[in-house]
Amino acid sequence: MNNYEKQLEDWRLRFLSMDQEDICRRLPEVRKSDTRLTLWHYGRQFAVDRREGTISVLSDSRPVALTTRLNIYTLFWFASPSARLSGEWLPFRDLKDGSPFAAAFQSGVLMPLAATFSGREDRLEKAVEALRGRRLTNAGFLLPAFDCIPVKLMFWDGDDEFPAQANLLFDRSATDFIHIESVVTIATELLRQLSEAAELPIPRDTF
Repeated sequence: MNNYEKQLEDWRLRFLSMDQEDICRRLPEVRKSDTRLTLWHYGRQFAVDRREGTISVLSDSRPVALTTRLNIYTLFWFASPSARLSGEWLPFRDLKDGSPFAAAFQSGVLMPLAATFSGREDRLEKAVEALRGRRLTNAGFLLPAFDCIPVKLMFWDGDDEFPAQANLLFDRSATDFIHIESVVTIATELLRQLSEAAELPIPRDTF
């Protein structure tokens, strides 16, 4: 068992120790049946088996990524009972405890995102729609990481003078729902899913 598999197994067991009724109270987007908890993550519906703690996908036949499972378990564990959307949008660096990770976020998420869709904004819009997101403005899109953690994607295509640029904005409450390091995971998952939906490779020289 590698470290990632061990981490997931630890989280699976941790989920089984949680009060599942409390999860549903803290996160109204989670739906409960006798056998599973369900929720949506970037336009895909997932089910968590209430007795086994395993996570499966209901909305399609694609595999469940490790980062997706970590995002779901972490959301269940971390969400505060008092967490509420504020309506105030912030760049990652301005989120609580985000500043120490800001440089890595810029180089590991924002620069690759801009490079992937440079000159291909039409592909970006279709990829956003594939993730059940929507365009807000000429430069802005809204995507549901979770219902409680929406993400605004801002994209400005490049020209002869300036390269393409991208930014991700989060509601100030994001770190009330999930750990700041998991916000990074949510962002990297968005980058991966958008590139796959657009069938575009992420340029490795941007990292």
